[in-house]
Amino acid sequence: MLPTPQDRPTNPWLRRLFWINLVVEVLIVVTGGLVRLTGSGLGCPTWPRCTDASLTPQRHEALGIHTYIEFGNRTLTSVVGGVALALLIATWRWAPHRKGLRLPIALVLVGIAVQAVVGGISVRMDLNPAIVATHFLVSMLLVMASAWLVWREREGDGAPVPVVRREVRLLSYAVAALALVILVLGTMVTGSGPHSGDADEPARLGIDPRTISWLHADTVMLFIGLVVAVLVAVRISTDDRVARRSWLVLLGVTLAQGAVGYTQYFTGLPWVVVLVHMLGASLLVVATTWAVLSLRHRPAA
Repeated sequence: MLPTPQDRPTNPWLRRLFWINLVVEVLIVVTGGLVRLTGSGLGCPTWPRCTDASLTPQRHEALGIHTYIEFGNRTLTSVVGGVALALLIATWRWAPHRKGLRLPIALVLVGIAVQAVVGGISVRMDLNPAIVATHFLVSMLLVMASAWLVWREREGDGAPVPVVRREVRLLSYAVAALALVILVLGTMVTGSGPHSGDADEPARLGIDPRTISWLHADTVMLFIGLVVAVLVAVRISTDDRVARRSWLVLLGVTLAQGAVGYTQYFTGLPWVVVLVHMLGASLLVVATTWAVLSLRHRPAA
C-alpha cells in the first residue's frame, strides 16, 4: 500500500523510527482510551504531579489501580516525545538530503508538548468533556502527521505528479474533511455517554446520546459513500496499484470500524468494544491519510 521507496535512508534504523513514531502515537491513543473507559481519568488527581505530594503514584493513596493506569498513560507521553526527538536527530544525521522532513517532525514534537498541556488542563478542570474531546482530537492530528511522515519518507522530494484527475483529488479532500467531522461527532457521542473518565462523578455534555449517536452513524454512511465513489473513480481513471490498494484498504477499515461502532451501540457500550473502536479511529486516520497521498507520486529530486 505504501509507495516504492525513492530516497532510501543511509541507515536502516531511520525507516524503523518513522514506523515506531507512528506506532507509539496510536498506542498513546489506546492507553488514553483505557484511562477514560476504566474511570481512571482522575487517578492522578493533579498535574504535573500525580498527587500534591509526589510525581509518582503512592501505595497509600486510596485511588488504587486507577492511579497506575493514569500514570502509565502520562509516562507514555515521555516515550512518544523521546521517539519523535530521536527521529528528528536521526533524520538530521542519517538523511541530510531530506531537509523537507525536519520541520514536520519538529511540529510533531511541538504537538506532543501541546497534547501534554491539554491533558493537564483536562485534569485541572475535572475532565471537562470539551477539554477531553480536544485532547483526543490533538492525538488524532498527531497520528495523521505521523502517518504522513511514514509515507513521505518513502517518497522522493521532486514535484508531486497527480495520478488521477483534479476532480477525483478534490473529492478525496472532501473524504478527509468528512473524516474530521466524524471524529468530532465521535467525541460528542463519548462525551454524552457513560465513559467520561471519572468513575465517581462523570461529566456529561448536555446532548441526547441517542440523537448524537445516530447523527454520527449517518455521517459515517455518507463517508462510506464518498470512499466508494473515489475508489470507483480511481479504478476507472488509473492503473496505479498503490492508489487502488490504498482506497480499497480505506474502505475495508471504514466498514470494520462501522461494524464495531454498531456492536458497541447495541451491546450497551462495553468498554472493551469501545476501546477497539478507538483503535479503529486511529487506523481510520492512518488509512485516510495514506489514501489521499496515494493520488500523487513524488519522484526523487
